[in-house]
Amino acid sequence: MNSLEKYFGFGERKTNLKTEITAGVTTFMTMAYIIFVNPAILSAGGVPFRAAVVATCIASGLFCIVMGLYTNYPFTLAPGMGINAIVAWTIVLTMKQPWQTAMGIIFIEGLIVTILVLTNLREMVMNAIPKSLKLAIGVGIGIFIALIGLEEGGIITGNPVTLVQLGDFNKNYVQLTMAGILITSVLLVLKIRGAILIGIIITAVCAFFFGIVSFPDALISPPRAEDFDTFFQMDVKSALNLSLVPMIFALFMTDFFDTMGTVIAVGRQAELLDEKGSLPGLKKVLLVDSLAAVFGGLFGCSSVTSYIESAAGVSEGGRTGLTSIVTGILFFISIIFLPLVKLIGGGFEISPGVFKYPITAPALIIVGFLMIELLKDIDWSKIDEGLPAFFIILLIPFTYNISYGIGFGFISYSLIKLFTGRPKEVHPVLYVISILFVLAFIIPH
Repeated sequence: MNSLEKYFGFGERKTNLKTEITAGVTTFMTMAYIIFVNPAILSAGGVPFRAAVVATCIASGLFCIVMGLYTNYPFTLAPGMGINAIVAWTIVLTMKQPWQTAMGIIFIEGLIVTILVLTNLREMVMNAIPKSLKLAIGVGIGIFIALIGLEEGGIITGNPVTLVQLGDFNKNYVQLTMAGILITSVLLVLKIRGAILIGIIITAVCAFFFGIVSFPDALISPPRAEDFDTFFQMDVKSALNLSLVPMIFALFMTDFFDTMGTVIAVGRQAELLDEKGSLPGLKKVLLVDSLAAVFGGLFGCSSVTSYIESAAGVSEGGRTGLTSIVTGILFFISIIFLPLVKLIGGGFEISPGVFKYPITAPALIIVGFLMIELLKDIDWSKIDEGLPAFFIILLIPFTYNISYGIGFGFISYSLIKLFTGRPKEVHPVLYVISILFVLAFIIPH
């Protein structure tokens, strides 16, 4: 006990063993939905479902523990929502690239972020992007995730004339999706810890009554050899194709800025920032986060990044790396419950080869809602700032491509400043990035 207190500095952080364990469990409860949702998203892009579950649990568990041991901070990590959607729906389904190539892209962008951390260039690039555009990227991805959830739950469906239309609410899977949204919303309003995870579990129970799923023969199943089929399958050579450079950049931007915002926000809540508003040892945190992205590509579970749900554990009093370690251990334990995970996140076949995901779709919609909170921090009174941000938010979901939305926003921002006689308000790095996006748009895909 004394050695734990000394290593993690319980006295200095005004915490104790019981509080740290409770905080770790709470954090896991709030982010464990990723065990269900990430494989459901990736499997739409051809990634083997069971293997995606194992990779998600191992990568999340490993880097939660590494973060706790190396930094002694209560920051937890798992495959990032939004980035996994890019892998499945943009890179694989829209751009027709194999999932192995998508993981190669993840690996490359993780290496780029790691290099920027090691060379202290990350702050320079961060300062080059206006705050309004950084916030808009997060909002756009949130709406994109919600759109995917609406489609996966059958609430909206395709229409050749109007592009989308309302789904058929006589279908049991659509009714289950609506029930899941209501259940999760009520839990959030009541401020129940782990509302999203609990919502998924209750929705899964309701699925039995809707006749959508049947109880599996076993709830526990040790992973088999084929459950590791995603490990080290990335295709870096194909990922280096010139046409995929914008996608590498889009993923890099998402990973890059989301992590910085998460770390500072959670650090402030935990009262870990210094008098200048900086986090002591920030470079260590960013290094673990960037390496997690690299290993996300190596393991085949998409980019692993810091989670804003870390704030749940902090709100329970978590102040040290032990919180993260407890969360990581719980991710490892989850591996043996593969049948249950498959039941919840494996999807419901409505016709040959066509699947819907009514159990996890509500979680996507709710996560999308939580991500658009950043809207309030964008200064809409300044048209030269607000309009490019609006383009990013609008075009990410409507083009079904995060890269296109980011590119259009950056280009419009640079051009508006240039043609209104304020070119010096744009950082030179942003001009370079905008030019690269222009080239990417005109290069045939």
